[in-house]
Amino acid sequence: MLASWLKRIALAVVLVIAAWLGWCAWQGWGLVLALGPVLALLGLNALALGLEQALAAGVHGHDPAPRPGFLRRVRAWWREAAASGRAFGWAMPFADQLWPDVLEGRGEGGRGVLLVHGYLCNRGFWNRWYPRLQAQGVPFIGVSLEPVFGSIDDYADQIDAALVQLQRATGQAPLVVCHSMGGLVLRAWRHARLQQGGTAEATDARIHHVLTIGTPHRGTWLARLGRQTNAVQMRRDSPWLQALADSESPAWRARFTCVWSDCDNVVFPPCCGVLEGAASVHRPGRGHQDLLDDRVVFDLALALRQGA
Repeated sequence: MLASWLKRIALAVVLVIAAWLGWCAWQGWGLVLALGPVLALLGLNALALGLEQALAAGVHGHDPAPRPGFLRRVRAWWREAAASGRAFGWAMPFADQLWPDVLEGRGEGGRGVLLVHGYLCNRGFWNRWYPRLQAQGVPFIGVSLEPVFGSIDDYADQIDAALVQLQRATGQAPLVVCHSMGGLVLRAWRHARLQQGGTAEATDARIHHVLTIGTPHRGTWLARLGRQTNAVQMRRDSPWLQALADSESPAWRARFTCVWSDCDNVVFPPCCGVLEGAASVHRPGRGHQDLLDDRVVFDLALALRQGA
């Protein structure tokens, strides 16, 4: 569903630009006059990302993370604009099925990896990870969570089905790697299983480890601007987040490693990206989507997959 929406938006933008350039050529207008509005249109995404960085700086407050300087935020904004353009301009609308799931691996262990995307995304978001995993002989599944706008609780069955598929294919509990809202999706999956009568020990044993990347474990200030159910659930100290936290044990949270950044333009203030009782890894100067382009984060996933 999301891919079709993004395709329509991308095609509409292309048609508008083509019509404008055609009109300018017919009128005999100069190149600068013709390209000015086009560049302004293409720059709207960069402008929105810049506003997010400004908001993140404004609400940093007394967060324990050191306040990043102006130049660090500018560099993070620049890399985030490139990452966002690739994801929303190509990977998610047009190439979400470019890399199919791989259930047969090779090499040590053979443990699978489940990749869970975040808010307003699909499996194409992980396109830069799939070939790397395949080159390492790692089995993987990338889910596309539907519906796009709904309760985070509604994704539990999709997560469960993917976990079953990887377990059957490899004979081992998978590593789960989650970006943004995806980390909350995985936590909500466990809560749902417990509510359905599963034991904590048996449910937890189905997961080898969880790596969350830019996940708003404590909510995020930016979610107050959203009105969809899943956005409301991600607001700071929301009743949904509190109920989720109340259902969790220290042993469950010890299975988590949380990657966060002082320049995350979506999950802020920075303390929101860390789950109490979990290991945490700070990757300074990285934007929300740009965290996935950090080679250190990918190598961390490989190490956690092979860990005991």
